[in-house]
Amino acid sequence: MTDAQIVSEQKKKPSLYKTLFATCIGNALEWFDIAIYAFFASYIARAFFPVKDETLSLIITFASFGISFLIRPIGAIVLGAYADKHGRKASLLASIALMMVGSLMIATMPTFATIGIAAPILILVARLIQGFSAGGEFGSSTAFLVEHFPERKAFIASWQFATQGVSTLMAALFGLILAKTLTEAQIYDWGWRIPFIFGLLIGPVGLYIRRHIDESPTFKAAEKSQQPLKEIVTRQKSLFFIAVGLMVISTAINYMLNYVPTYATKTLGVASSTAYTATVVAGVILTVVTPMVGLLAEKVGRLPLMVGSLVLLLVTVYPGFSLTISYLSPTSLILLIGWLALLKSVYFATVPSMMADIFPVKTRATGMALSYNVAVTVFGGFAPMICTSLISLTGSSLAPSYYLIVVGFMSLFALYKANQLNR
Repeated sequence: MTDAQIVSEQKKKPSLYKTLFATCIGNALEWFDIAIYAFFASYIARAFFPVKDETLSLIITFASFGISFLIRPIGAIVLGAYADKHGRKASLLASIALMMVGSLMIATMPTFATIGIAAPILILVARLIQGFSAGGEFGSSTAFLVEHFPERKAFIASWQFATQGVSTLMAALFGLILAKTLTEAQIYDWGWRIPFIFGLLIGPVGLYIRRHIDESPTFKAAEKSQQPLKEIVTRQKSLFFIAVGLMVISTAINYMLNYVPTYATKTLGVASSTAYTATVVAGVILTVVTPMVGLLAEKVGRLPLMVGSLVLLLVTVYPGFSLTISYLSPTSLILLIGWLALLKSVYFATVPSMMADIFPVKTRATGMALSYNVAVTVFGGFAPMICTSLISLTGSSLAPSYYLIVVGFMSLFALYKANQLNR
């Protein structure tokens, strides 16, 4: 592509808001499905993983939640490479179609009481399909956004995670409404399926809109890599590990927020309506604050915001959990979850654009997808199971705070290394 052709393409730049909606709707669907699976884990456990010990049943359910994340790096490799070779649009269409298949399976799956051992096996298959599709979503959609609007990359890429806030908010609202309007028996029998059915309605809209978007001039003009994974493994290993490190604290907090309804009701003995209210607050904060921080980053820079939020997290997370448990009430739980959501918003808003800057265009989708999904798989997908197991092993309700402190220091080190790259 000649310089004149690139200039001509840039003059035909699409609408900012249409591009945002087209790319972020798949991300929203992905995180909505993840959130409702985590929020309704105790109901899913009884329906598909029934054992006499409720704690063991819950751990098995969260294990299936975590195991489905193991395929995400494979999805990242396959769909990321597809995006780097054939275009971001092609990969985005494939990922949202696969998400819809997985959602349909979960929404309509007969229970263990009806079809026996086939039920948990098929639920795991559905989660693996969703995990594979989600594996390529972040890298392709973020690359698509920053390549269309490089001058607004901090702001526009922040919407990747603002939509996670929308998804958390919607999932929490479903939980709150169902807890208020249905009996526990009704939710166990059929009510938990309602949000999964709702999620199915989002997919066709996203599929239609994504069919009507174009590739960016930046991608069209860039050199195409035939083996992006090989380039990352042989030449860009350090970039990959830095990108993983940037992600770990944010993904750990995100899954902690999804884990809150189970943690609050099973470990702290809080009413389910209170737990869902706390996650509604978190969803509002993530939705509203994240794009505002993206705008602020354009003026003050990304580094001060990221370092400040990480330091505050490391200093306050243990006292926050301790005070909440010592003075347990709906207010203390909401304040803790709201504080974690606020810190996550400030840090996470700038992570996508920083990750995009780390990788060159020809390996960007693969590099971002793989690093993102390795971080999400190892430090996020298994976070609920790890925290549940730590609480069981230590007998301490403070165990989740220990986990967040460890991954917080990992991200702080990665941020230091990323800053050295940009000098």
